[in-house]
Amino acid sequence: MTQQGTIGIERMDGPAAAQAEDAFRLIYAEAFAEPPYDETADDVAAAFRRFRSQTRKATFRGALARTEDGEPVGMAYGYPLGPNTRWWDQLTEPVPDDMRREDGNRTFGLMELAVRGPWRGQGIARRLHETLLDGIEAERVLLNVHPDSEAAAAYRTWGYRKVGEAQPWEGADLHDVMLLDLR
Repeated sequence: MTQQGTIGIERMDGPAAAQAEDAFRLIYAEAFAEPPYDETADDVAAAFRRFRSQTRKATFRGALARTEDGEPVGMAYGYPLGPNTRWWDQLTEPVPDDMRREDGNRTFGLMELAVRGPWRGQGIARRLHETLLDGIEAERVLLNVHPDSEAAAAYRTWGYRKVGEAQPWEGADLHDVMLLDLR
């Protein structure tokens, strides 16, 4: 474990996150290169083509953790799911219609949350999660996580429950689809 003094966390809207894309990309590339994700440079490039589109959403929220000297150590981002989201269509088994109903406000989709290796185990992921969700009006949070990742266990301790499995992109391992009720 590396302690680099105080870690500050800044919440960002889409334009601010777009300005900080290099920091988000650094964290993402480092964290998701590790097993069980084993993402390549091509995977990172694809993720950040999506990131640019996502940051243009009016409802986008991001959170970026940095050391006192500005080194990026963790990030999280997402946005509310619209009525036409395809997220629920990726599940291997259908869920009840009431669960999959979206209206643009009901569910916050947590797209990514990651902390670089040397800063893990210090509560930074939890602080990023809390900062990102602070003040949202959604009823619940939805995410996909690789079941073999350390993050899957953390999400369970934070109150998330598994509601299904999905293959989030072609060729991906099955991921747990997890839901956190906020109300």
